[in-house]
Amino acid sequence: MGEQPSTYGDAWVYESIVGALPGVSLSPWRSALVQFVLFEGGLLVVAALSGRWNAVPAGTTAIVVAAVGSLAMSRIANRIRTADAPRTYRRLLFGPNVEVVLAVLAFVALVTYLFTFDTGTEPLVTQLLGESPPMLGVYLLLLVCWDLCYRIGTGWWASVTALWRSWTYEFPPDQARALSRADGETLAFGLLQLALVPFVAGQPVLAAALLGHVVAMVVVTGLSLLLLRKNRSVTVVSSS
Repeated sequence: MGEQPSTYGDAWVYESIVGALPGVSLSPWRSALVQFVLFEGGLLVVAALSGRWNAVPAGTTAIVVAAVGSLAMSRIANRIRTADAPRTYRRLLFGPNVEVVLAVLAFVALVTYLFTFDTGTEPLVTQLLGESPPMLGVYLLLLVCWDLCYRIGTGWWASVTALWRSWTYEFPPDQARALSRADGETLAFGLLQLALVPFVAGQPVLAAALLGHVVAMVVVTGLSLLLLRKNRSVTVVSSS
């Protein structure tokens, strides 16, 4: 798959930030690897300083999901640009930066849960960081949570706009196959988030929210794929 150059208004906020770094030109794979190394390194430092090694499995899983999410975002966007998807769809997907709004809402909801609702005998923050959480540990926890929420918000927006696109337009076979691959990557990233479920199994509200999110994302993206399969040989659409 040849990578298409991303420009502001035709790319995720994440891509625009990475692409704007002076003197830095990284492929999506390398960007995801750098992200993983930096976050995992920070996690191991915090674990060594605080002795909270029990937090490493959960932290590493979250970091892997976020890093794979970064790679998936780049691949999904590149497939959509390569497929020459309708301009109206691309403007809707990338232009308003709705994925950031969804990420903010998800992050605020998560923080509200962690520090006000999750006050039982063994809150999640206490499980991970102890009774007196170290400042650096809390900082890294919130940073990783934000990273996850941003990827989740992006996945949701990609799913919703994909369903709208597949319902609104009809595509020739080649274009439909290319867009199906993008939807397939969106679906795969949604399913990958199930790796987080074992670490929140003791938190019924978080577990239900995560499972509900993944199920809804699978249903929405699956409907988009079904519509593409049904209509892909009917009419060639304009890219305007």
